[in-house]
Amino acid sequence: MVTMRRLFPAAALLCCGAALAQSRVVTVSLDGMIHPITVEIVGHALDQAQRENAKLVVVRLNTPGGLLDATRHIVEKIVASPVPVAAYVTPSGGRAASAGFFILQAADVAAMAPGTNTGAASPVLLGGKMDEVMRRKAENDASAALRAIVQKRSRNSELAEKAVLEAKAFTEKEALDNNLIDLIAASEAELVAGLDGREVTRFNGAKQALRLGAPELVDYEMTRREKLISAIADPNIAFILLVLGALGIYVEFSSPGLVAPGVAGGILVLLGLSALSVLPINWAGVALLLLAVTLFVLEAHFASHGILGVGGAVAMVLGALMLVEGPPEVRIRLSTAVAVTLPFAAITIFLLTLVLRARSAKVVTGSAGMVGKLGSAQTALNPSGKVFVHGEYWDAVSSTPVEAGARVEVTAVDGLTLDVRPAGPGSGARHD
Repeated sequence: MVTMRRLFPAAALLCCGAALAQSRVVTVSLDGMIHPITVEIVGHALDQAQRENAKLVVVRLNTPGGLLDATRHIVEKIVASPVPVAAYVTPSGGRAASAGFFILQAADVAAMAPGTNTGAASPVLLGGKMDEVMRRKAENDASAALRAIVQKRSRNSELAEKAVLEAKAFTEKEALDNNLIDLIAASEAELVAGLDGREVTRFNGAKQALRLGAPELVDYEMTRREKLISAIADPNIAFILLVLGALGIYVEFSSPGLVAPGVAGGILVLLGLSALSVLPINWAGVALLLLAVTLFVLEAHFASHGILGVGGAVAMVLGALMLVEGPPEVRIRLSTAVAVTLPFAAITIFLLTLVLRARSAKVVTGSAGMVGKLGSAQTALNPSGKVFVHGEYWDAVSSTPVEAGARVEVTAVDGLTLDVRPAGPGSGARHD
């Protein structure tokens, strides 16, 4: 009995230790712009945490911002998550600006690494300055949404609102001192250790203690689709893929049989369209890109002294800048638009010119290539006789009498007999 009494506490300790060791924390990284594929990644990470009975989800943030609709969807998923969520701005030098600030404030725990910053959450619309009414409307809507989140998390809603209305930004120390975040952690391990035993207030007001112990950190593994779309979802990369793909397809059509340019072009176009499909498209930008291609084709057909080509280049640059509708972080940069447009315009016009010249050039091979050539009559033609053309002797007929030794011009070829006529001094025919 004494032995059993000694074993029970030991067994209990072992069971507790095993339970602590088996606790799990799911981590997911949000690097770069916030867009619809980011919503999918966060949703799947939260689902994994729920399936695996994880104690916590850590969302690593390092983003300049992104689309407002995508941000709202992420906030909704974090708020509705049955597993507590900690948003952690990392690494040092990183930031959670604009949309990232909303996600940081939506989390059950907001944390930042040393040397990071957050805030600057003013909404920005596409294309120039907003009028005063539209600006106030967008800012009031965004600030109300943020205020509702921050108040539920018992943080500084007044200062958080200034990040929207005044575009204020904060260092990690300023954010902590002003109750915008809960703690500063130099590493993920330090973050988890600092949260062990901490009580958090869920969005519904319920209190929940985080019993993490020594958890196993499990990174969310993105699906192949998420990896691919995340890699090319940058609109600048998508635009480059689209243009290169279009060029490859054109080369295939202009030189049938090469195969490789057509296959590569088709793949690149589909990748570019897949990347753009997750972004809000402005159809005015699409129309300008189509106009640009049309002007490039017309430049090769007509002698416009470069006017059509310049117009096409301008239309393509403007179309690229207007193609994606959203804040500056998700739009195609001017440098990218110019760097892609100028080579594309030059290559397209050059290839079109070659094709048109080849189609309009006179045939110079076979029987058709004989037409228009000059030669000399070896015998009198009245109406038939011999001529010397293209380094060879031919039977020839002429509807007009031709003296021996006179110059003749080939007008047609009938089998092995040439139809010729006298070549006058003003003839523009070729001599061979």
